[in-house]
Amino acid sequence: MTPITAPWTELAPVGLTELVDRAALQTRVDRKYVVPLDELPDLLAQLSPYARVLDIDGVRAFRYESVYFDTPRLASYHCAAYRRRRRFKVRTRSYLDSAQCWLEVKISGARGSLTKHRLPYRPQDRATVQPGRTFVQEALEREAVCPTVDSTLDPVLVTTYQRATLLLTATASRVTVDTDLTWRCGDRTLRLPDLAVVETKTSRAASVADRLLWQRGTRPVRISKYATGLAALRPELPDSPWRRTLRRHFRDSTPSTGTTPSTIARSVQEASCV
Repeated sequence: MTPITAPWTELAPVGLTELVDRAALQTRVDRKYVVPLDELPDLLAQLSPYARVLDIDGVRAFRYESVYFDTPRLASYHCAAYRRRRRFKVRTRSYLDSAQCWLEVKISGARGSLTKHRLPYRPQDRATVQPGRTFVQEALEREAVCPTVDSTLDPVLVTTYQRATLLLTATASRVTVDTDLTWRCGDRTLRLPDLAVVETKTSRAASVADRLLWQRGTRPVRISKYATGLAALRPELPDSPWRRTLRRHFRDSTPSTGTTPSTIARSVQEASCV
């Protein structure tokens, strides 16, 4: 039994349809925290009076895979690294337990707001944006962020993790808890098995989960699965927004080089989606 298994059993369940209906939050404010894995049981116990956990056929933690795309000059990464007011990410997200996949364009705007555009996608296409290229262009143009319209978007980074999702019923907000975090870039792999990334997703005001974390002395950190992971694997890149997070949580975990295929596209295509 993993450290986070028991607390899930104490939470009331919520189905996927109700979760989406009550807290879709496609435009939202995200706050992210890095929490030691052994502290999760106590945090979840404190949240139990306020939260319900996503439950699908008795399963409460689900495997995710994200493939991030960028231009040859890493326009998406550099927009984040230099804190451009309008920033974007393009990725495919695969729900490995259900073999579902989406193409997503995430736009970060003023005051931490975030807008997500999603397109159902074939799992076998998750290593390329070509079938959804028009969707990506239209989303970027609609949000007045269009640096990639005339650029190639190639797979740059793959992340995998397990996620549990909580619904905070009083505020119709969500909390996600990601564990078993792994990043792959070419033949380099980074794993953080002893940490969890806890993310609150609200319309704007802080949630009860945020307040409980603050009371424990845990503050929001700057962390992006794409940008922070790529900076950890490619130390030559500018990393000032995440330097403290990298130094505190990533730098002690040395990336390994092994038999992972030399290209992201090949490694994704060879992975099973079921």
